[in-house]
Amino acid sequence: MKSIRNDVNTQPKRRLKTKPVLIVLSLLLLGNLLWFIAWLIPNPNEKVSETEEEVASVDGKVITKKQWMAAMESMYGKEVLLDMVNAEVMEAAAKKYNIKVNDSEVDLELALIRSTQEGADTTLQFSDEEVMRKKVRSRLILEKVLAKDIVIKDDEIKSFYENNKNLYNIPTSYRTSVIYVATEDEANEVVEELKNGSSFDGLARERSSDISSASLGGDIGYISEGTESVDEMLIKALPKVKIGKWSNTIPLKEGRFAVAQVTSVFEGQSFSFADVKDHIRRELALDQLPQSVTQEAFWEEFKAEWFYSEQ
Repeated sequence: MKSIRNDVNTQPKRRLKTKPVLIVLSLLLLGNLLWFIAWLIPNPNEKVSETEEEVASVDGKVITKKQWMAAMESMYGKEVLLDMVNAEVMEAAAKKYNIKVNDSEVDLELALIRSTQEGADTTLQFSDEEVMRKKVRSRLILEKVLAKDIVIKDDEIKSFYENNKNLYNIPTSYRTSVIYVATEDEANEVVEELKNGSSFDGLARERSSDISSASLGGDIGYISEGTESVDEMLIKALPKVKIGKWSNTIPLKEGRFAVAQVTSVFEGQSFSFADVKDHIRRELALDQLPQSVTQEAFWEEFKAEWFYSEQ
């Protein structure tokens, strides 16, 4: 901070008249006091701060936007920020190491993820399309950086493809939401409520007997023929359901009943050796790494910092 120096006044000092000064100071003090009192009294015509805006109330108790946003940050803030930082770190890595990721590569990975029946990648199935594409792109950059100096022979790649062709014949998959109930009558009631305008999401949360999918509005991700975690009678019914619509009552082999909604369809496709050669090369290279490496391992290299590091 700059130091300030007062020059010595060489002029003769003048005696100030104190009474006028005291009067002026008193008036200023009174004015400040009145202003402070007025500031404390709420103005009925003044708009409520956006953060104090009411978003809900329960038995007269108000929930403000500020409280709502704070709760969301507490539950999801760290995860969302982590994804954002990792995405930027990977983009920096792509630039430094001259890594390219094109749309067709992302499309291939998404197709393989959707066809995963019981694998670890099924968590991505519940993200929307844009979020999925961003996460897959970041993961591809990471994998390409890690695999760039590992040599894999062409005959190894070809052999893997020939022995695993079924992995690259992707069946048609359906983004599906389901309401599970115990009886046929309950299922028929659900269908009638949907016809009368009730939302599938709301009914699933209210009536579905499957707790895990009910909390997601019935969403069970992408499923296809052969998905072992889903009743085959449900899978057989999906091709007859139009996108955005729902099925009639579906009797399941396990004894329950279901009503299903299809929100999107991913048409099946087969990938040739040329389509998946680079993908296989990368997978075989990653298998040679002694341990898995996450995107956070590159934070120091690209000087990444974030809010939560201070907590």
